[in-house]
Amino acid sequence: MEIEDVGPFLYNKADDYPDFCYPCAVKVAEGQPDSRGIIIGWSGNGEAIVANKVRGIRAAVYYGGTKEIVRLSRDHNNANILSLGAGFISQEEIKEVIDLWLKTAFSGGRHEARVDKITAIDSQK
Repeated sequence: MEIEDVGPFLYNKADDYPDFCYPCAVKVAEGQPDSRGIIIGWSGNGEAIVANKVRGIRAAVYYGGTKEIVRLSRDHNNANILSLGAGFISQEEIKEVIDLWLKTAFSGGRHEARVDKITAIDSQK
């Protein structure tokens, strides 16, 4: 697995999550069809909103609770970005969730048509 960190690399009080989530999403959208990204913020919500502004991105949010939602984001929705709400989950749980998300494949089948509909909506941007 090839990994690229798009930052931040040093603490800067003026940094804001759109400055890092957007470039990550662009790299995923412009990458190989199986490219994926992981973005981390306090809640994960704003980060996912930014990522979902990029055509071709399907960002899913996880900030605790059942890990089944993480699996389903890949299995059913072919999510290509995982947005983590680090303010609500432990570092250990983050590691577990990332591992689960990266290991889960898109099942296709009946879900393929739904993802195709999302892609069609996305292409109208």
